Amino acid sequence: MHDRPTRSALYIPGSKDRALEKARSLPVDVILFDLEDAVTPDAKVAARDTLFAALAGGGYGMRLRIVRINALDTAWGREDAAAVAAMDCDAILLPKVNSTADVDALAVLVPDLPIWAMMETPQGVLNAASIAAHPRIAGFVMGTNDLAKDIGSRGRQALMMALQMCLLAAKAAGIVALDGVYNAFQDDDGLQAECTEGRDIGFDGKTLIHPAQIAITNAAFGPSDADIDLARRQIAAFADAAAAGQGVAVVDGKIVENLHIVTAKATLAKAEAIAALENV
Repeated sequence: MHDRPTRSALYIPGSKDRALEKARSLPVDVILFDLEDAVTPDAKVAARDTLFAALAGGGYGMRLRIVRINALDTAWGREDAAAVAAMDCDAILLPKVNSTADVDALAVLVPDLPIWAMMETPQGVLNAASIAAHPRIAGFVMGTNDLAKDIGSRGRQALMMALQMCLLAAKAAGIVALDGVYNAFQDDDGLQAECTEGRDIGFDGKTLIHPAQIAITNAAFGPSDADIDLARRQIAAFADAAAAGQGVAVVDGKIVENLHIVTAKATLAKAEAIAALENV
């Protein structure tokens, strides 16, 4: 799944037919169909059938379809897992993962789907490396609201160590890492700043609470025209240098080595994957 774009990941309540229908036309890379926080307790059981029918109906194109269930220690978690195992989706998202034991418990209930982990508890952050290395784990989603609540912190900078610990664990394991939500969905400048920060420290994308946040997030986490142009020029210059028997090239006054070419090729591959997704 890591070769698929994951710039934007929008939470959609699994209980709302209208929202499930609208998601089919949104320019988002990942849809997080939610059976947990976005669904009230009295609607949780019925939401399984509503979501099953929506996914069976198709129409979501190449978007990555991930279903978030309730925690397994709740009244709904295990039945959620059993229902999702039969749904037409790409992965299942487990909230409040504290350790690999939580992943093992879900793996028994859902033997075939990749598992993503909500990293939103202090214990989970401290165990991030072992959770990321679990053979069934395909991605991390940062649950910054719950994590801030549990820590008793205020402001994003107070969470930076936890964000980076989870990010390093994800990168070491070669899995996707998605940044947490930005709650002020009408604050474009704030969203832009947080997307830029998340991108620059290494996140693959960001989770969203409103469709109005998609365009800014896609632009931030996707390569710009300038990024693509630079990548092409770096690759061409390095190829010319290699043909001349040299191990480095110079582009825009900066040294270009093989490690820069790896990044440049990844940039072009990401741009191609995004174009393929958007042209479907």
